[in-house]
Amino acid sequence: MDFKWLHTFVTAAKYENFRKTAETLFLSQPTVTVHIKLLEEEISCKLFQRKGRKIQLTEEGKAYLPYALRLLDDYEKSMSELHRVRQGYSQTLNLAVSPLIADTVLPSVMKRYTMMNTETEITVTIAESAEISPLIKAGEADIGLSCLKVQSASLTCRPLYKDPVVLVAPPDAAQAAYTFQVKELLNQYLLLTHNHPDYWDDLLRQIRITFPFVRTMKVTQTHITKRFIKEGLGVSFLPLSTVKRELTAGRMIEVPCEFTKLPHAGAYAIALHENEKEKKFLDFLSHFHF
Repeated sequence: MDFKWLHTFVTAAKYENFRKTAETLFLSQPTVTVHIKLLEEEISCKLFQRKGRKIQLTEEGKAYLPYALRLLDDYEKSMSELHRVRQGYSQTLNLAVSPLIADTVLPSVMKRYTMMNTETEITVTIAESAEISPLIKAGEADIGLSCLKVQSASLTCRPLYKDPVVLVAPPDAAQAAYTFQVKELLNQYLLLTHNHPDYWDDLLRQIRITFPFVRTMKVTQTHITKRFIKEGLGVSFLPLSTVKRELTAGRMIEVPCEFTKLPHAGAYAIALHENEKEKKFLDFLSHFHF
């Protein structure tokens, strides 16, 4: 049996249309018809019946579909495993990483770790910090890199680094930032909030007590917040590591902030078990220069 026939069959079962199946698989429509006919001859049953311009699974087709899907799944898993072996991988490490960490420190971490551990295949799932612990508990990730500290008897939580939070503004606010106070800056611009899952509630409460007139806009992603700031839409309090490049290049400015002691943003490595591969990665992180 040719697995191409199975692939054509399950695609045709999905769309109930040979033309759409051909377009999806980049085949000619006669080729789709031939694949289905050859498969029907192989298993000695009719899989589809025509109903007007559409096709429908026969009862035999409906019964065979779950087995075809399982055969394809097993085939794809076996090919994936062979691909891993050919590349020299002997183990897989599954990471769940917050978007903020993925956009800042993760690339340098991955570059160094993969160069030193060529036998380890790494998969990265991007998830919000609040979603990372459930992924680890469900066995869908081995290690999580999160912006939130976890208090759990079943999980280990290692602090990675502390990142000072700074007030940043568009470049055209430079004159205002140094000739006025933060009060005038917040009166001129929107305050973009909640781009970090940890410190914003407490910080915003204090800002509103000090500056009750402040106008806010909730923007839950850091990279979108930075884009808004560069476009002159607003200002925000962001971890220093996320805006270092923009500050160095002059695409943003840092504004002195004396009305309160600004918080630090944390980053944490979370795991359920620390077997050899998890411990190796966590030990690497603990010695990595962030």
